[in-house]
Amino acid sequence: MERYKLESDISIFYVTAISLPAGVLAAHQKLHAMVPFTTDRKYLGLSRPEHGVIQYIAATEEAFSGEGEKLGCPTMVVPKGTYVSVILHDYMKDTAAIGIAFQQLLHQPGIDPNGYCVEWYISNTEVRCMVRLADQ
Repeated sequence: MERYKLESDISIFYVTAISLPAGVLAAHQKLHAMVPFTTDRKYLGLSRPEHGVIQYIAATEEAFSGEGEKLGCPTMVVPKGTYVSVILHDYMKDTAAIGIAFQQLLHQPGIDPNGYCVEWYISNTEVRCMVRLADQ
């Protein structure tokens, strides 16, 4: 595990998964149908408990202000700050490793109690799993 400094906020738009884990792939497929994968923008998965149920969203950063609204998607901001993280290689060979990584990350001291578990899909083979630390 390492600390990763996200230098600036990321404005994103997203598609909400109907269920977890079954709806995750469909949410990403719907998002990628609107905005095909490219390394020129960040693609993310975010999750956290909402009213006792884990909610999951597939997201991408806005290429321009208002892009999400133009596509009919809700928007939000992933806040800058320090995150505890781990990079998984060849994650598609073992997608359960993502959940295991977050279980370990969530047990680190000082995490933001209102933060998200963030999956940053760096490439088709690498994902950075990260959880924001509370402001010091």
